[in-house]
Amino acid sequence: MNWTLEVVVVPVSDVDRAKKFYAERLGFDVDHDTAVSDELRVVQLTPPGSGCSVVIGKGLVDMEPGSLKGLQLVVGDLRAARAELVERGVEVSEIRFIGPEGMRPATDDDDLDNSGFVFFDDPDGNGWAVQQITSRA
Repeated sequence: MNWTLEVVVVPVSDVDRAKKFYAERLGFDVDHDTAVSDELRVVQLTPPGSGCSVVIGKGLVDMEPGSLKGLQLVVGDLRAARAELVERGVEVSEIRFIGPEGMRPATDDDDLDNSGFVFFDDPDGNGWAVQQITSRA
């Protein structure tokens, strides 16, 4: 039996601001934006190529906005992904390399596959990482 993770709820304080960030800054596709009532709104967005979506909204969870940390996206070319985020106006970290001695700034000579990361927060402070993976064991 396959078990697939398809939705992660991300707590936000301002649904419209978050929708704009995820759609315009990160380039996520808006799957739907449904207001069920004044107390319940569901916005589902999916990163290009992903089988897992994020849901933001009103009346969905009891988590504090900005309390979700460790969300992770995976790309095939971290340098290109970082450049795209910067071009879209996202405040993103420099590329970091994680190896036996811990995390350090990446160099042009580093093989980033499985070891390269950048980090950013959404407008509420929910923490994201982007990792380069071009091959899997």
